[in-house]
This record gives sequence, C-alpha cells and structure tokens, in this order.
Amino acid sequence: MKTHTLETPGADLAYDVRGPLPASDGRPPLFMIGSPMDASGFATLAAFFPERTVITYDPRGLGRSIRKDGRVDHSPQAQADDVHAVVEALGAGPVEMFASSGGAVTALAFVAKYPQDVTTLVAHEPPLITLTPDGPAAVRARAALRDTYEKQGWGAGMAAFIAMTSWEGEFTDAYFAQPPADPAAFGMPTQDDGSRDDPLLSDRSWAISDYRPEADALAAAPTRVVIAVGEESRNVQTGRTSVAAAELLGQPVTVFPSHHGGFCGAEFGYAGKPEEFARRLSEVLEGAS
Repeated sequence: MKTHTLETPGADLAYDVRGPLPASDGRPPLFMIGSPMDASGFATLAAFFPERTVITYDPRGLGRSIRKDGRVDHSPQAQADDVHAVVEALGAGPVEMFASSGGAVTALAFVAKYPQDVTTLVAHEPPLITLTPDGPAAVRARAALRDTYEKQGWGAGMAAFIAMTSWEGEFTDAYFAQPPADPAAFGMPTQDDGSRDDPLLSDRSWAISDYRPEADALAAAPTRVVIAVGEESRNVQTGRTSVAAAELLGQPVTVFPSHHGGFCGAEFGYAGKPEEFARRLSEVLEGAS
C-alpha cells in the first residue's frame, strides 16, 4: 500500500493505493469511501480483494485529511468534488466504487455531478433520513440526539445514537417517550470530556443526511447505480432509508450480508461478516442483482 496526499484549495486529501496503477488485471480501480468513516474502516474489506487495485481515502477534515477552507461542516457536494480530484490524480479512471453510510450519500452526489468517473456504484445504506415516510419524525429524533450530545457529551450522545439507529420501524410517539439511553449500559463513558466536534453526533454532517439524490441526473448517467442494504438492517433507519433511496431511483434494493458495518472486522467492536460481504460485493460488481 502506498499513501499519497493530494493538495487542493480546500483540503490536503490523504488517500491510499493498494496495488498497481493502472490495474494489472485491466479492470478499473475499486474505490471505497465512507463518511464520517475514513480509510481505516475499509482495511478488512480491502484485504479480501488482493487481485484488485483498491483506493481508499480520508474525507476532508477526517483522519489524515487536513481542511484549509475554514469550515467544520461536512457536505456531500464538497466531498464529491474531493473524490473527483482524487480520481483525476490517479489517472486511471473511471473507477468502480463501493460507498457506505455518509460515503454512499457522497457517492450519489458524485455520480450526479461526475458520471464519467464511475462505471458501477454500490451505495450501501445511505442515511437519507428525509426520504422515508416518517422523515419529519426522523429529523426530530436526529435533533434530540444532537441536543443530548451538546448537553451531556460524547458518552450520552453515543448512547442516544445507538438507541436511534437500532430503533425498528418508524419513529413513533413510543420512541420519543423512552427514557434517555444510559451510556453505561452500552459501555460508554459517563463523564463529559468537554469536546463537541464529533461529526456523527453534532450537526456538522446534517447536510449529508438531509441530501436528496438527483434522480434525473442519476438516471441519465452511464453509471450503473446499485442501492444496497444489510440483511439485518431492513427494519432500522438505515435500512429503511436504503429502501426509500432505491424506490426514488426506480429500482429494488440489493441485499448484502450483515448490518450497517457488515464489511468491518472486529476492530470496531461490532463485527460484521466481511468475507461474505466481500463475496457479495464481487458478485454485484460483476453484474449480479
């Protein structure tokens, strides 16, 4: 693996290249992106593609990528421009792309703006919360999570995040009537460390979850776009947003093994099924539905 830094006006972008460029097998490089997950989150998955040239990167302001634009918010449009800059720097486009969570939102914005850069996009569980029928309630739940984080700190905020993302079905009155989630019950710290800059728990990434895909632009693009959902996620928020995104694009959702982090190993404390996930990703990239 070789690590590079691409200097752009808004950020110095760190990205990693596993394998030769151009790829020795003649296939496009496989680009993996997330948000707020950085490149480290894809190490396990990338290892299951030893025959492929795999690209991973840290979005601006995350991991090793240093912002220079004076901003702290994260938007899919800015990140799409960054991904385009990296693809151009590679000189080996167009690419195939696997994108997860906020990265899947970025990828949808990326294909809409730079369709010539991607042959196939697998967008895994984009958290597009306004697309579901209970969008206003989901926005309310997101605001309550942010308020908990602002008032009580990281542990309480993360407990609230887990409670929100593991809730099955629509956000009903029963959800909002629950007692506050106890951070100790989830093994989270109960002491407030004073920080308030977490991109997941603050409102810094709301532009990502508020994004609405440009369905017409995606339909016009030469890119094959696949919306993927984890088999364990169907009834929770990111599963429901995936189904809604697929419906917006006029396609069925494609089922993958495991959950929202199903491509991860045990390094993040909630292991998925990365080998099965990688096998399924290979099948879908080859054209399977």
